[in-house]
Amino acid sequence: MAAALGLSALLVGATLGLVALRVEQVRLSYQLDTLRTTRRGLEELTRELRVEVATLRSPARVEARARALGLTAPAREQVRLAREFVTGDTGTVSLRVAEGRPPGGAGVR
Repeated sequence: MAAALGLSALLVGATLGLVALRVEQVRLSYQLDTLRTTRRGLEELTRELRVEVATLRSPARVEARARALGLTAPAREQVRLAREFVTGDTGTVSLRVAEGRPPGGAGVR
């Protein structure tokens, strides 16, 4: 009688364990479906945002928006060219580099 009761308890325990595993599998399956749906939505949103960023960065759009704000292209006398700044020198190094001469003064040997 004790052996039959022990065997019955073992079978009930194993069955409950299998049912618990199946319930966990179903729960995880639902969670996976939810995550996949969320991922698809986020990928679609990412694509839409990339298109929007490309549209907003469009030179034609920027120019149209600047004109709408009353901005105009600068006149030639309003433009100043900046020379490259080199620390520790009087600035002649950047002039030499800009002219294609080496910074040491003489030609390369």
